[in-house]
Amino acid sequence: MAPRFTPTVLLFGNFVIGTSIVAPGGMLAELSSDLAVSIRAAGLLVTFGAAALCIFSPLSAWLTGRMDRRALLVGIVLIVGLGNLLSAFASSYAVLMAVRLLMMAVAAPYTPQAAGVVGLIEAPERRGGTIAYIFLGWSLAMAVGLPLVTMIASSYGWRGAYLFIAALSLVNVPLLIWRLPARIAGSAVALSTWIELARSPVVVMLLVITALHMAGQFVVFTFMAPLLKQLADASPAAIAVVFALYGIFGFIGNLAASRVVDRWGGYRTSLVFVCILLVGVAIWSVGAGHLPLMALGVGLWGMGFASTNSMQQVRLVSAAPSAAGASVSLNTSFLYIGQAIGSAIGGMLFARGLFYAAGYVAASFIVVALGLVLLTRRVSPGAD
Repeated sequence: MAPRFTPTVLLFGNFVIGTSIVAPGGMLAELSSDLAVSIRAAGLLVTFGAAALCIFSPLSAWLTGRMDRRALLVGIVLIVGLGNLLSAFASSYAVLMAVRLLMMAVAAPYTPQAAGVVGLIEAPERRGGTIAYIFLGWSLAMAVGLPLVTMIASSYGWRGAYLFIAALSLVNVPLLIWRLPARIAGSAVALSTWIELARSPVVVMLLVITALHMAGQFVVFTFMAPLLKQLADASPAAIAVVFALYGIFGFIGNLAASRVVDRWGGYRTSLVFVCILLVGVAIWSVGAGHLPLMALGVGLWGMGFASTNSMQQVRLVSAAPSAAGASVSLNTSFLYIGQAIGSAIGGMLFARGLFYAAGYVAASFIVVALGLVLLTRRVSPGAD
């Protein structure tokens, strides 16, 4: 059984990393105005950051396979904190982008390695629920971190928002040192492991599902704040509330998923929450221009978001237990591939003024992802 509070400290680390990754989406207007770039260019901080994340997530699984997990996770959070501090003092858009890319390259291993730590220290019958639990940190990043970033940026500027995230990072460092056991190390990821994963139809399909549903969401999510302004004339406070709804319902959904997954199994739990995700995006699309309907859609969407991500990790661990570290790293990489694709498409739609179309494009990606979720049961009927 994991030492007391260890899962919660790992959850907090996911909160810090998640807030660092999504932060630009909460302050696009401030970045655009202060750095004299377009909204679309500011959104490229998300797009290019996601590209760096998807490249370095599997690469880091290979490079850091034998490293002590406590030293690795502490080092990641410390450097991410310093990266946010440097971002607060960036003199130009180019400097901010450079720091962002370096910070994302370092941040890439945190989520998969945190899940890997759970696999090493938690009892097998509790792993699914614990993995889902530490992923609540991402829900909290949406429920608390992103709205706070939005409010701080609108009141004190984007530099103040980056200082806030840096402070969070530096709080997490001693907690990780305190609670993570020393000398926890996995095995290096061999080439044969990657080949084994590539030959598994269900693993490949699960990875594609991750990319598809994330691409769909980030068509809208990256530009949610300016879309709310354009479509519903939402104020900064209203935008922060909508972000908070997304995260609060995400927290509720992920908490529910962590409670039922060991009883329902990964497949059924995943299917339920992907359906909820699709319903939420559909309501956003149909209700575009009406703030209450858009907020309702965002709440349901959020309920499906984090729980779907955590269920993907649970299903991958079940599908290939011996290669769990590598498969979770690949899943994280495909997650960021989806972010990069979705934010790039969203940027093109926003630049062309196709504000209403974004929701329907997002929903189409998620429909395809849902079809593949159903297909995974046929490809591997016994897989959770």
